Amino acid sequence: MNPAFATRLQVLAPALLVAACSPVPDREADADPARQQLLETIGEVGAEASPDDCLLYVWSGEEDPDIKFDRAHDVVKGGAISCATGTSPSRFEAAIIALREAAQSGDKARLLEQLGIPLLYIDEDGRQQDLTEEQVDALFDDIFDERMLEMLRKLDLSQMTVEKDRGGFFQLGTLWLVVGESGRPQVVTVNRQALVEAAETAREQTELGQGRDVE
Repeated sequence: MNPAFATRLQVLAPALLVAACSPVPDREADADPARQQLLETIGEVGAEASPDDCLLYVWSGEEDPDIKFDRAHDVVKGGAISCATGTSPSRFEAAIIALREAAQSGDKARLLEQLGIPLLYIDEDGRQQDLTEEQVDALFDDIFDERMLEMLRKLDLSQMTVEKDRGGFFQLGTLWLVVGESGRPQVVTVNRQALVEAAETAREQTELGQGRDVE
């Protein structure tokens, strides 16, 4: 675990646990039910809270955490989303939904809003470029052709793989999402070479009768 991550959680957890055990006026609870739910959840964790409770750390920094969703969807291939990225599964879910809807709509502007700049673009021959906003706009149809858009339309959080302190990716690294300064996951890498490799791997598996999804 990142030392700063662990230190902050060690500091936050006792304070939050004290808050959870303190009397809360009814009017305050009614005014902020989501926060009250968070305090109750932390109270349930009690003395068992530890620096490894990554969701506790993440929730402490969110105004309105989706506790039920996060608990049910935190673990994906590679580990826990909250531990690997320092943010919640629900925030990744929101980013993935936005990408899916942008690809389905065909609205270029909506898709551009989901990108981090500079965008690392890797073409089918493996050539890498860090693209500015103007360059992404000029190369948009090459980067997001029909094959790439079709992949975006099928994105699902359950198919994401995470790597510690790097972010989450889909289909052998075709698409990488990283949490930006705003706290919102954004696409920072589009790898067309990986997309081709993922398609070839899927085809080989199908021919072998395995039919497993490529992640």
